[in-house]
Amino acid sequence: MAKIKMSKKAASIDMTAMCDVAFLLLTFFILTATAKVPEPISVDTPSSTVKTKLPDTDLVTITVGKGKENMFVDIKGRELRKKTLELMGQKYGVSFSDEQKEQFALMESFGVPIQNMAEIIKMKSADRNKQGLQPGVPYDTIVGSQTNQLKDWIYTARQANIELGSDKELNFAIKGDAKLEYPKVKIVMDILQDQKINTFDLVTGLRGENF
Repeated sequence: MAKIKMSKKAASIDMTAMCDVAFLLLTFFILTATAKVPEPISVDTPSSTVKTKLPDTDLVTITVGKGKENMFVDIKGRELRKKTLELMGQKYGVSFSDEQKEQFALMESFGVPIQNMAEIIKMKSADRNKQGLQPGVPYDTIVGSQTNQLKDWIYTARQANIELGSDKELNFAIKGDAKLEYPKVKIVMDILQDQKINTFDLVTGLRGENF
């Protein structure tokens, strides 16, 4: 008996639905992703499995680099930043215009003496964040020294928070490089504790629990 040969047809899969899903997912991730804020100093934070998120406002982050100076300050909250700059200017006899205060409120972390702040404010973000451009906030550790501007930034930020009528305590965090020697981080801890700030966060990078 003769065998009947079935005609073979190439199988095809309709990929339209899969492409739609892929583009929807891609759109979702683009819209929900948070762009990394450029920083004037590169820091490789130590790894940790802790998932606690730092607050988006009422936060002062002190970044400690590996160089001789390299102390950088970041203040979260526009009004808090403007008020802190105003108080620092009054303390050091440096005046800032309303426009400069508005620009400072939109800046990233900074690391220059208050006397040079106006020069940094007028720069574009890409220029001011070039590695090595900002030397760091002065933090003279000599007792009674008048050049410990890091201490004054911390103090005036707390003062600004009070004057703005905030009912929340200002939060502080220390962000240091994983290869940084402990004594330099301790300098920041000592400055905080001298101002009765005994609770602060240490910024780390998230890693898997199986490492």
